[in-house]
Amino acid sequence: MTPEEFRRLGYRLIDRIADYRSHVGEYPVMSQLEPGDVRKRLPAAPPEQGHDLSKLIDEIDAILGPGLTHFQHPRFFGYFPANAELSSVLGDLLSSGLGQLGINWQASPALTEVEEHMTDWMRQLIGLPESFQGVIQDTASTSNLLALICARERVTAHGQEGGGLQVEEVPLTVYTSEQSHSSIEKAALLAGFGRDNVRSIATDEAYALRVEALEQAIEDDLAAGRKPCALVATVGTTATTALDPVGEMARLAERFGLWLHVDGALAGSAMILPECRWMWRGIERVDSLVLNPHKWLGAVFDCSLFYVGDAPHLVRVMSTDPSYLKTSVDAEAKNYRDWGIPLGRRFRALKLWFLLYSEGAEGLRARLRRDIANAQWLKEQVDAAPGWERLTPVPLQTVCVRHVLPGLTSEELDAHTLDWAHRINASGEAYLTPAKLDGRWMVRVSIGSLLTEREDVAALWELMKKVVSS
Repeated sequence: MTPEEFRRLGYRLIDRIADYRSHVGEYPVMSQLEPGDVRKRLPAAPPEQGHDLSKLIDEIDAILGPGLTHFQHPRFFGYFPANAELSSVLGDLLSSGLGQLGINWQASPALTEVEEHMTDWMRQLIGLPESFQGVIQDTASTSNLLALICARERVTAHGQEGGGLQVEEVPLTVYTSEQSHSSIEKAALLAGFGRDNVRSIATDEAYALRVEALEQAIEDDLAAGRKPCALVATVGTTATTALDPVGEMARLAERFGLWLHVDGALAGSAMILPECRWMWRGIERVDSLVLNPHKWLGAVFDCSLFYVGDAPHLVRVMSTDPSYLKTSVDAEAKNYRDWGIPLGRRFRALKLWFLLYSEGAEGLRARLRRDIANAQWLKEQVDAAPGWERLTPVPLQTVCVRHVLPGLTSEELDAHTLDWAHRINASGEAYLTPAKLDGRWMVRVSIGSLLTEREDVAALWELMKKVVSS
């Protein structure tokens, strides 16, 4: 494809994206297709000859449209906000168009230094001390894995440089809340700890980790001859946005010599609001943390920020330093290949830069405050409505609810909960995701799409009441 062909087709594709965003609120929020329906629209075999992309662009809506669940819809209340602000979309387009590959500083000085600068801008916005340095990963799952690998290597005095975990005399243990994201357990498994050595710590009535239970678990492992290694706090759990007590956990981490990592994938974005920083009080005492600007903040997926207080330790753990990548400036510049698992990296910082430049800190703060206020409004409606239960506190933008019919058994109540959530999703008018809490189903209302205003939350509330009464 020539640059002129790219220009012609690119204009058409930009128009398609702009039209889609202009009308996204008119579509059914959840895709109404059955498994396999999209593939039926595609040729069975790849084309032997190339074609003008104009024809494919003309067909995109018919092929993809019915198979899209519209995360950018104003009445998308499922999972978590997965915003893709159009300013960030342009940054992502530029990243792809420039085609940079960040294998070391010399390969693309712009890629490295803009990433270094954007992670520092975000450090300032969320109130982290200057001692923290950041890197952009793909997702929090990767960042959580890096944290546990760093923890493993610190407690074993860089055992990977010798015999690794195979020569450790006692098992290493990891501690996290029973409400933590599944990626924590997955990270522990991939880092070699083994499921038997992952401790799931009980939570309190607000679903935050109980510090006394954590302390007892650590002492029990020490008494049994195990070696406590890592502690993961969650600020804004996936199911309920519960807040683990970071400061108290830091005290135990320091006492027992554990690596303390904070998973703030969703809630970390809220720390651009000074009034929310109490939620992770003590953050300056942790070893690492992650937040995802590709969630609530508005950066295009994928953009996960991983911060560490001891960058040289991370570099030592992740570096392999092959001769063919050495340059004359390695001692003067960052080589982000040594800050994560992949050798190469995309120019992800552009989508964050475009977002911050376009919206400004105040613009982002105003949108997050809007979402928090809308969640508080819904909380008040649920609390005042007969037959409805709010199951958890609402510190951020997620409201956890259940509708209770008198006389139902627990199993019947579960079936009722899943039924009304399914009917809302099948209607196309809104999208919700159920989750289990204390072994019973409830429904999460996660507020935070770019276009979601009070009238959208009010419309959802009316729909919820209508569906359970029909």
